[in-house]
Amino acid sequence: MSETRSTAPLVRSQAQGATDVPLIEQTIGAFFDAMVARQPEHEALVSVHQRQRYTYRELNEAAHQLASALLRQGLQPGDRVGIWSHNNAEWVLMQLATAQVGLVLVNINPAYRTSEVEYALNKVGCKLLVTMARFKTSDYLGMLRELAPEWAH
Repeated sequence: MSETRSTAPLVRSQAQGATDVPLIEQTIGAFFDAMVARQPEHEALVSVHQRQRYTYRELNEAAHQLASALLRQGLQPGDRVGIWSHNNAEWVLMQLATAQVGLVLVNINPAYRTSEVEYALNKVGCKLLVTMARFKTSDYLGMLRELAPEWAH
């Protein structure tokens, strides 16, 4: 069975769907800043399993602190930061912090085994990896030490 392909040049670089509900034309960082300004003392994040609660103001302050720490590591806007973690408050903080300073957050599947995380890290070119030490049966630090024994310290 032969396949017919169009050779017409692309004329648009952006697809557009239904417009009855307009898209929010803001970055995550700008949208979050607007929410903080509108309702700073309202609850923004509740992590039941961690017993943590943040208001928008508190979440914003924590995200700014984390963003500053990321920049102190020498990261530049556009750099990729990997996160290898299940859903938790720290994951949300990392999403907000990277968005605030123009870093690209790369989500690494928390179920990945050693060879899969090796492939993912090599493929995306993360300049920094943030991870939990372990989760359930996954020893994340052990897997990283296996991949790069020089990180054992």
